[in-house]
Parts: sequence; C-alpha cells; structure tokens
Amino acid sequence: MKHFKTVLMILLAVLISAVSLNGCGKGEELGVGPVKEELKLAPVDANLYSKGEQIFSVKCIACHKFGTRLVGPPLKDVTKRRRPEWIMNQILNPLEMTQKDKVSKELFAQYLIQMTYQDVTQDDARALLEYFRAVDEGKVTPKE
Repeated sequence: MKHFKTVLMILLAVLISAVSLNGCGKGEELGVGPVKEELKLAPVDANLYSKGEQIFSVKCIACHKFGTRLVGPPLKDVTKRRRPEWIMNQILNPLEMTQKDKVSKELFAQYLIQMTYQDVTQDDARALLEYFRAVDEGKVTPKE
C-alpha cells in the first residue's frame, strides 16, 4: 500500500509538471499562424499603439467595436481573454485560424461570419495588439 501511494504521488507530480510546463495546451493558445513563439511584452508603447489605432480605424472599425458587438465580437478586454500571440495570429491568419483553432472556430459558430484577411504585416499586427493593450489598460479611449 505504501508503494502504491508513492507511485501515485510520483505520477501526480509528473502530471502537474507536464501541465505547467506545457501551459495546458499552450500551442493551441498561441493559435495558428506565423507567431509561434511567446512574445515578451514591455509596458505599452505610445508610438506603437498610435500606429495601431490608425490601422484599426482603416482596417478593423467596419466590423469591430470595443464595447458592443458590431459584425464581429466586441474587443473590450480581448488582451485579458486571449494571449498576445493568439490575437496576432487571428489578425494575420484568420481563415486558417477559423479552420484549425478551437477558440476561433467557436467565435465563428457564434458570430456566423468569417473574419476577412486584411493584408497587414506582422509589425502592423503587433501595433494593433499594442492598441488593444492600451485600450484595455485605460491608456487610450477608442473612437467608436
């Protein structure tokens, strides 16, 4: 019986270690697309979020608001719900995300509309992410 408890404790420790090292499906949380590594985020960058705000007003505002649903989901607190890598991959690779990523599939099923490819660069997607972070942290008020 003592041996069984020891083996059970070892198995439990291995399972906990595997889950914490793996991040409970970390790969899935990153999404599907060009952003494959965890981003190291510094404090919100005003120049970068200003660029992101400009991009948003041209490419995203027709379908998204922050506080309410428009065509797509509201973006308020998106940076608190989703990992930065996932957000960037959704922006950069929306079709494949809808086909292969669990969360993106669920959003598609809920909103019944495919996010369109906006032909933005990875730097543009990073600027959009910074804008979302600035809004979520209360550093800027979105123009809606």
